[in-house]
Amino acid sequence: MQITVLGAGAWGTALALSFASRHTVTLWTWQAEHAAAMQAASENTAFLNGYPLPDNLAITADFAAAVATADLAIIATPMAGLRQTVLQLSQLRGELPFLWVCKGLEAGSGLLPHQVVANVHPAARCGASAGTRCGALTGPSFADEVARGLPTAITLASTNAAFAAATALALHGPRLRLYANDDITGAEVGGAVKNVMAIATGISDGLGLGLNARAALMTRGLAEITRFGVRLGARTETFMGLAGMGDLILTCTGDLSRNRRVGLALAAGKSLADIQRDLGHVAEGVSTTREVAKRAASLGVDMPITATVRDVLDGELSAAGAVERLMNRNPKHE
Repeated sequence: MQITVLGAGAWGTALALSFASRHTVTLWTWQAEHAAAMQAASENTAFLNGYPLPDNLAITADFAAAVATADLAIIATPMAGLRQTVLQLSQLRGELPFLWVCKGLEAGSGLLPHQVVANVHPAARCGASAGTRCGALTGPSFADEVARGLPTAITLASTNAAFAAATALALHGPRLRLYANDDITGAEVGGAVKNVMAIATGISDGLGLGLNARAALMTRGLAEITRFGVRLGARTETFMGLAGMGDLILTCTGDLSRNRRVGLALAAGKSLADIQRDLGHVAEGVSTTREVAKRAASLGVDMPITATVRDVLDGELSAAGAVERLMNRNPKHE
């Protein structure tokens, strides 16, 4: 299979490395200087330093050339780049099957990734019998570990069950296991809102509140994720799987998590602007928190952890104040 990965950040590069061992892979970056630097160094020093790029991995900044002969495109831009990338893809190769790996809700619109896709690529109905086949690739996965070849299991979600199953089989490898799923809403909600909970647990851990507090936040966070997802039409059982509980556990406990690091830094008293500058990468949970809180309020979904994290990010509440607010809520039935 000829695969084009659109986006040469850490995750896009890690996927390109993983798939290059058994497929023909092209890695596209929007910056010509970045492409030249990767070609010269045989490494993506800007985003995934320390992992040599194989000779058979093509690198380009030419979008049209990158997708011209592809059998499958994998969009690995941040959430903010999804809309424009899908639009370009629809104009050049409207029939090309594609996946996306970004997690979050679009800033401003509050749309999930598959809703953004449907908005700009009418043929990509992500499950209709006619039209472009597409779906989300999500689940518990740090780019660094995928690049190292460590065992990883993720979900390929599409309402086109046949496409999900066939593509999962084609991409499945000895170190990267794929599970097909037809609940794309649930998979995307799990991947988006776990970043909000990772900020919350980072704040808790940064304040030294202990493992009991972390477990409580993760458990009640999963309840929030499930309530929100089900209200949007997802299935409850999806949140017990890789795209739900699996991704939540990894992101809330793993020190490679950018969103967890945001929470740790907030607990240390750093400003959000300084935190984002120091990260050097996108932490999707920051914008997603605001969009989830807004959409949950419009739907009447109770999400106290999300609302509290939003207020900390907006400077309306201190990290210590967030803990006090959550602990002083009235007791409820679980």
